[in-house]
Amino acid sequence: MPSSVPSSASSASSSAPGGTGRLVGRDVARVGFGAMQLPRLAPDREAAVALLRRAVDLGVNHVDTAEFYGNGFSNEVIRAALRPEDDVLVVSKVGATPDSDGPLPLRLAQRPEELRAGVEDNLKSLGVDRIPLVNLRRAEVGPGLRAEGDQVVDIDDQLAVMTALRDEGKIGAIGLSNVGLDELRRGLPAGIACVQNAYSLVARGDEEMLRLCLDEDIAWVPYFPLGSAFPGMPKVTDEPAVVAAADALGATPAQVGLAWLLHHAPHVLLIPGTANPDHLAANVAAGALTLDAATLEQLATVTTRSGEIDIEAAGE
Repeated sequence: MPSSVPSSASSASSSAPGGTGRLVGRDVARVGFGAMQLPRLAPDREAAVALLRRAVDLGVNHVDTAEFYGNGFSNEVIRAALRPEDDVLVVSKVGATPDSDGPLPLRLAQRPEELRAGVEDNLKSLGVDRIPLVNLRRAEVGPGLRAEGDQVVDIDDQLAVMTALRDEGKIGAIGLSNVGLDELRRGLPAGIACVQNAYSLVARGDEEMLRLCLDEDIAWVPYFPLGSAFPGMPKVTDEPAVVAAADALGATPAQVGLAWLLHHAPHVLLIPGTANPDHLAANVAAGALTLDAATLEQLATVTTRSGEIDIEAAGE
């Protein structure tokens, strides 16, 4: 994305980029920040801290992270960069651990004792006694790794330990990630605060689940909101309809893809990640981009299709 902010997406409100949505009982900006790409700045930790400070200055008050992002690097940057007065909601996740030598940078950790250990690791690296919201990353649906062997764990057993951690005060609320529709329905009695699934303009297969979340007052926090650069995955920014809309609006294709998500449903909260300050500013500015009915109709012609990460190619 360009360093300048496109005219029609100018000056997203610094108080709440994209407006506000609800998550764990509080208002958050609908454009947040995902910390998965922060480890790209591992050689320059000060730059990573400065990037996160810039996000706060732009009005971001919802940051999504995990201990397995850079083997704790993202959490350590968050701990160093954020201050109590920033009032930023930090959300983490469990269900995997780092795997720096694998084709993907994580391996599954689905067993109940591993979930508990994951929460403890996040508490330590974030330097807190309680995490307001922790997502349970399942491995029932894609894209990405699927559970095999002892990593195939019933969701009820996983939710039992997550509920216990909530009762102990170590986490405030439970979210689900990489979850199927039936699993979500089974999880509803536990009290689910959000769902994080891969979802974008080019991957709208979870539409029924998105609507169920709306009905149940559960935030929809899509990852891969622009598709993915992983081999085998479609990309929103490659779509001719998206490029045409961006040209007409004086925006970037990425901004159109993010804005479409915000227009699509009121409970959508975005957590686009980046290690680039210019991209960060452009992502936040997407919250101010208005898509009219004609543009939305044009974007509705984009074909939705399932993608799957080519794990072998990803490791090359």
